[in-house]
Amino acid sequence: MDFLLDPNIAYLFLLGGVLMAKLALASPGTGLFEVGALFCMALAGYGIYNLSFNWWALTLIVLSVIPFIYSLQKPKRELYLGISIVVLVIGSIFLFPSQSGGPAVNLFVAFVASILVAGFLWIAVRKSIQAAQTKPAHDLETLVGQTGEAKTKILEEGSVQVAGELWTARSEKLIKAGSPIRVVRREGFVLIVEKSD
Repeated sequence: MDFLLDPNIAYLFLLGGVLMAKLALASPGTGLFEVGALFCMALAGYGIYNLSFNWWALTLIVLSVIPFIYSLQKPKRELYLGISIVVLVIGSIFLFPSQSGGPAVNLFVAFVASILVAGFLWIAVRKSIQAAQTKPAHDLETLVGQTGEAKTKILEEGSVQVAGELWTARSEKLIKAGSPIRVVRREGFVLIVEKSD
């Protein structure tokens, strides 16, 4: 476990843990990001516990979560996502001090890792937000009130053609195949129909 006491390794685990934690916030539910974040944070925590670190830099890393969560709440908040990424990168680079007071993390490692994490976070989180805010291409509520044709006899159950698609349908009264119908309401993916005049 001595390799975890290298500031560069601890830095990479910390950055990976924060990256996975933020991805877990952006797209919850799989459990993969959550477990990965916990694992990386535990390894980074071992390094932080055994190495000297700057409290202000650790505070910046923790505070980077606030604008990140704010950016997830509503559309058009890319500025807050950018602020979160910049604060995370600055905090993580300066987390481990060297003897001279500068960062103990190799600047080349910090530069490459920061660019990769920032780019990945920017793209992945923006795409996650866009996907979450996209309205369904087929709004089922628009089917109510439309007319179509009964393709089979409909009483308790049958099939109708509405809006160019075949749907399962129910009716309280018998409707013969080929009759015009009107959609009264929807129950899940089943259309409740009546005979249309």
